[in-house]
Amino acid sequence: MPATSTAIDWADFVKKSLAGEALSRVEAQTILDIDDSQVLTALQAAYQVRQVTFGNRVKVCLLQNARSGLCPEDCGYCSQSNISKAPIEKYGMLSEEELLEGARKAKEAGAKRYCMVTSARGPSKHDIDHLCQVTRNIKSKYDLEICVSLGILDQPQAEQLKDSGVGWVNHNLNTSERFYPEICSTHTYQDRINTVQAVQKAGMMTCSGGIIGMGETDQDLLDFAYAARELKLDSIPINFLHPIKGTPLEGSARLKPMKCLKVLCLFRFLNPKSEIRAAGGREVNLRALQPLALYAANSIFVEGYLTTSGQKMEEAHQMIKDMGFEIESTESVV
Repeated sequence: MPATSTAIDWADFVKKSLAGEALSRVEAQTILDIDDSQVLTALQAAYQVRQVTFGNRVKVCLLQNARSGLCPEDCGYCSQSNISKAPIEKYGMLSEEELLEGARKAKEAGAKRYCMVTSARGPSKHDIDHLCQVTRNIKSKYDLEICVSLGILDQPQAEQLKDSGVGWVNHNLNTSERFYPEICSTHTYQDRINTVQAVQKAGMMTCSGGIIGMGETDQDLLDFAYAARELKLDSIPINFLHPIKGTPLEGSARLKPMKCLKVLCLFRFLNPKSEIRAAGGREVNLRALQPLALYAANSIFVEGYLTTSGQKMEEAHQMIKDMGFEIESTESVV
């Protein structure tokens, strides 16, 4: 669809968003359709929404790949999947000492959240017991929010994680329900919805976003954005596909930076109180425009994304400061 020249009442979009009113689907589409020359205006409006809940704060998060590769699922974007031929390091679950060391590094990096991620369809009893023990030890040593990403969870598993001190669980929707079978056949979109709802029922915070640029249409993108809103997600990581050699999506085209910024604005207007995280692939897709993401997003990852590299801690801190934002304090973390 060509860029629109229709004038947008951004003040009205801001007013609706802050009032908790969803933009209509037509209004949401206009954000994706704006000419690139209007993106700075869109970011300025998105910033007005962001500022009400998050001020000028940026939450820094750090990922720890707790088990790499060895996953039986066939997610087409993932270098750790069963069908991937990507030359990645593969190893079993990290020890308690290794995961504690990762937490120490997260604290030193100025991170407020430490997320332990395992490649699997879902966790075994041993996985849950091990990560619960690790979480208790981390919480006794460091002021860090603890997030885990373990695949498909049931209610008892979610409750056990909650009791150990895990505050957040990541399980991405990834895309729309319609497009989901195009990227994965070994589990369903509904499996992911069920996991998110189990996490909510257990009383933990939800972290569930998606990946932009896998071949979805704008209508899929809108379906995904409205689904995120309807689920009342606490945190929404927006990943931009980083095509990895050896995966089915290795030939996908890189996204244009302006498209990435439009997507971040869309999610901010539809989710005014949710954390919006500029996540995986922002470095290779946003490139020199990475700093502008902070006007819509209030959180970023540092030091890489499981099997791909990312922005270094020092560079990210400097970017945040140069843009006039401040790093969210790690003190008094619940």
